[in-house]
Amino acid sequence: RANYGPVWRLLRRNLVSETLHPSRVRLFAPARAWVRRVLMEKLREEETPDVMEAFQYTMFCLLVLMCFGERLDEPAVRAIEQAERAWLLYISRKLTVFFFLPAVTKHLFRDRLRVAHALRMRQRELFVPLIHARREYKRLVGEGQAPAKETTFEHSYVDTLLDVTLPEEGNRPLTDDEIVALCSEFLNAGTDTTSTGLQWIMAELVKNPAVQDKLYDEIKATCGAGEGEVSEEKIDAVTMPYLKAVILEGLRKHPPGHFVLPHKAAQDMDVGGYLIPKGTTVNFMVAEMGRDESTWDKAMEFAPERFLEAGEKLAAVDLYGSKGIKMMPFGVGRRICAGLSIAMLHLEYFVANMVKEFEWKEVAGHEVDFAEKREFTTVMAKPLRPRLVPRN
Repeated sequence: RANYGPVWRLLRRNLVSETLHPSRVRLFAPARAWVRRVLMEKLREEETPDVMEAFQYTMFCLLVLMCFGERLDEPAVRAIEQAERAWLLYISRKLTVFFFLPAVTKHLFRDRLRVAHALRMRQRELFVPLIHARREYKRLVGEGQAPAKETTFEHSYVDTLLDVTLPEEGNRPLTDDEIVALCSEFLNAGTDTTSTGLQWIMAELVKNPAVQDKLYDEIKATCGAGEGEVSEEKIDAVTMPYLKAVILEGLRKHPPGHFVLPHKAAQDMDVGGYLIPKGTTVNFMVAEMGRDESTWDKAMEFAPERFLEAGEKLAAVDLYGSKGIKMMPFGVGRRICAGLSIAMLHLEYFVANMVKEFEWKEVAGHEVDFAEKREFTTVMAKPLRPRLVPRN
């Protein structure tokens, strides 16, 4: 909810150019390959696994590594995951009251502020040692004395934050508390949303085996049926258009966020003949856009073919809203999700590898139920528990 201004632009530019730029994202290809192996191991642990739990854990493994530049062990990742989920659920359920008459509500609900402060201190307890370790690593790199460690990556989001200075405030660096807050945003933005998207897409593939078979045929034709990963180099709109269509159809029908972050009108505006007064908070109903029968034929059916031309080539899809808005799972405009490209990469990469590794089947007693439950994202009320049959 930061005001649009020089600090917001500086921090977003830093995130996009220094961490989410394609050249930076490519640096983390080995990390994604490692996380793929972790995910497959988690999915093999039970006959009918709770796949959402596996998705959340492995996405935290990946985002923690990208954030702090260090591949942490499971207890450390679990501690960060628990702290982040506690923070996220609390602020989304208990702190929205402070949006209204904050001068009054901060006194009426001060106990909530105390709990929020304690949750933030837990994040600080976990993050600050990692931030300081990264600062020391950067110093050693600058002196040519950094030890080579298999678990340490050469680039991280924290590296970029340690280099940020605020011109509006005398070029001061970011404080540890500010870096903790930005790291928390980075982790939450890339874990819950992607995990939720993966669960909905895999649920649709379980419920629609013909779609799953068609996707597997495309994967086999592109990568072969043997063991090994579907590499990122194989995933593009030319060689795997049906994979792209499956992901887009999943995001259309089941956007992880049913609303984008609230926007405030900076001035009086006319939108479709309606006056939006200055200062009005506006919410956009993302899910309803993607399910609008006047825009999408048979909108509640899962039909990836709607994104293909002549059944083969991927149709032009505008996720940025520059030519009209039919769906907006990432928002649009200046505040469109900065992680759009990396989110699509993660969804495509992990869906392709899970379908290549396993046949996903519905289980009696654990039938797919598309009822929704509102958490930070909109998740399945009844978690997906399929039977996974190894393909090799």
